[in-house]
Amino acid sequence: MASVTNPLYSSIKTPGISSLYLSKSKVSSSSYVQLKTGSLASKATHLEFSPLTEKKESPLRVNFSSELLRFTGWSQQIRRRNTVDSPVVSAAAADADGREIEISDGYAKPSKSFGERFPALVTGFFFFMWYFLNVIFNILNKKVYNYFPYPYFVSVIHLLVGVVYCLISWGFGLPKRAPIDKELLLLLTPVAFCHALGHVMSNVSFAAVAVSFTHTVKALEPFFSAAASQFVLGHQIPLSLWLSLAPVVIGVSMASLTELSFNWTGFISAMISNIAFTYRSIYSKKAMTGMDSTNVYAYISIIALIVCIPPAVLIEGPQLMQYGFKDAIAKVGLTKFLSDLFWIGMFYHLYNQLATNTLERVAPLTHAVGNVLKRVFVIGFSIVVFGNKISTQTGIGTAIAIAGVAIYSLIKANMEEQKRRAALTGAS
Repeated sequence: MASVTNPLYSSIKTPGISSLYLSKSKVSSSSYVQLKTGSLASKATHLEFSPLTEKKESPLRVNFSSELLRFTGWSQQIRRRNTVDSPVVSAAAADADGREIEISDGYAKPSKSFGERFPALVTGFFFFMWYFLNVIFNILNKKVYNYFPYPYFVSVIHLLVGVVYCLISWGFGLPKRAPIDKELLLLLTPVAFCHALGHVMSNVSFAAVAVSFTHTVKALEPFFSAAASQFVLGHQIPLSLWLSLAPVVIGVSMASLTELSFNWTGFISAMISNIAFTYRSIYSKKAMTGMDSTNVYAYISIIALIVCIPPAVLIEGPQLMQYGFKDAIAKVGLTKFLSDLFWIGMFYHLYNQLATNTLERVAPLTHAVGNVLKRVFVIGFSIVVFGNKISTQTGIGTAIAIAGVAIYSLIKANMEEQKRRAALTGAS
């Protein structure tokens, strides 16, 4: 049979599976189907399709109209009136971003990632890496101070390595750098200043006394936070929170009285660090922006680095140039000296970044428990690694202080959770 051309008839062309469209073209009987038309007298308004081989069976009627039929995810449209039901087959494909998608029940859904399928496992891994990096940082940091006791300069190195890391990450778009303007810079500067002060004072304490003692004194940070909230911000602190802080104060006092490595430089520096980090939290609440935490921490690190450089040059600069660097290189060699400085800076930045990412994944109660357990891990590992001898009273005092912090954190976390639920209830 010869090809038949008629503008009233259309053939369905199917290029692949991604698009369907109609075009006016020739329909070849040898390639597709035979056309059987009604007589001109009857003025048939439809086409009758039959198989190539003549069989005596009722034809299938297909009527075309101008009604639009859309397929989700397809770029083209076809026009027809009748709806034909066909089984949907589950399949896997890739979207425009390269993510694997699953086509099921007529819908294309992105396949669940490993983190979405096993959230508890991923969160546990985050906690492990946070603790691990924090312990490694504290151990390496103290070892450097044993042969290079210059905490102001070491603090600058911590921040410098972190800033270089952030700049390289921004260069690769991991993450994409968030823009900053003058208004945001003014909001972040007080936060960065408190961060710089607290960081430097912590390092001064680490260099002066045992790591375990510094962390014991820093357990008082919740006390300063509660005091600032009530007397600076005007927030009423419940009596239960104040009572939970009593064991913290008693425990730190007991540990300080019998700490073998005690000196006033280490103690006062740790206390100043507590105050600085308390105000950092206060200013952070005022500087809440839409920026993600990774970018916020990157900008804070840059500003804090600029703040830390002048005191390091003024206080330790002359000593470093005269004999500080020479003595360190003579003791451990240039390669190890530079390697130690690099790794303590890298571990410092990574553990802070992991801490931020971890705490974003959990509820306030888990957050509180995680912070307490972190301090226990650091104190315990530092005692084991450095073999610091502690008296019985120091051990008991440290345990009481940590228990007090745990009680305080649990009470506060429960209060925050109740506020959140009340807010959700009121909004609904």
